[in-house]
Amino acid sequence: MGGVKLIVSDFIISFMWPWTTILIKIFMYNPLGLGFETKDDIIRCGVSVINMFVFAWFSKLTKGGAYNPLMVLAPAMSGDYSTFLYTVGARIPAQIIGSITGVSYIIKTYPELGHRDPLNIDIHRGALTEGFFTFIIVLISLGLTAKIPGSFFRKTWISSISKVALYILSADLTGGYMNPASVIGWAYASGKHLTKEHLLVYWIAPIGATILAVQVFRLVVRPMLHENAKANAKKSD
Repeated sequence: MGGVKLIVSDFIISFMWPWTTILIKIFMYNPLGLGFETKDDIIRCGVSVINMFVFAWFSKLTKGGAYNPLMVLAPAMSGDYSTFLYTVGARIPAQIIGSITGVSYIIKTYPELGHRDPLNIDIHRGALTEGFFTFIIVLISLGLTAKIPGSFFRKTWISSISKVALYILSADLTGGYMNPASVIGWAYASGKHLTKEHLLVYWIAPIGATILAVQVFRLVVRPMLHENAKANAKKSD
C-alpha cells in the first residue's frame, strides 16, 4: 500500500512541478515586470530557491515523493533488485505521465504560451553539457544524504543553491533541466519526444551521468567520507 501511495505522490508532484514553473514565470514577467538587471536576477533566484524548498517539503510530507527520475534512480541503484525494478517500472513512469499531464493542462489553460526548443547547441555538446551538470548535481545529492542525512534545512538549502547555480550556467545551452521528466512533458506536447536530440541529450546522457555519479560516489567519495569521520572521531577522543 505504501508503494502505491509513493507512486501517486510521484505523479501529483510531477504534475505540479511544470505548473509552478510556468506560474512563477507569469508572475515574474507580468505583475512584477522583472527585466534582466542584476536585482531582477537575484529575485528570480530567490523565488526559485523558495519553490525548491516547497517541493522538498512535499517530498518529506509524502515520505519520498519526487518529480525528477534521476533523484530516485540514483538511490535505487544502490538498493536491492526489487527496489530498482519498482523505481524503473513504476515510479519513473508515474513521474513521466505526471509531467506530460501537467504540461497538457498548461497548454489548454494558457494556449498563448509558447515553448521554444531548449537546445541551443549541437546535439553532442548538448549531451556532454546536460550529462556533466547532471553528474555534479547527483553527486552533490548523494553526498548530502550521506553527510547530513537528518538536516532538512541545510540539505535543502545546499541542494537548492547548487541547482540554481547549475541552471544559470546551462540554461542558455540546454535549458538547464537535469530532469528528463520535465523535458518530456513539453517535448511530448510538441511531438518531439522521440527525436534523436531529445533522447540523447535529455535521457541517455543524464542517465549515463547518474550511473557514473553513483559509481564515483560508491568507490571514491564514500570511502573518503568514512575516513574523514574516523579522523574526526580520533581527534575528539
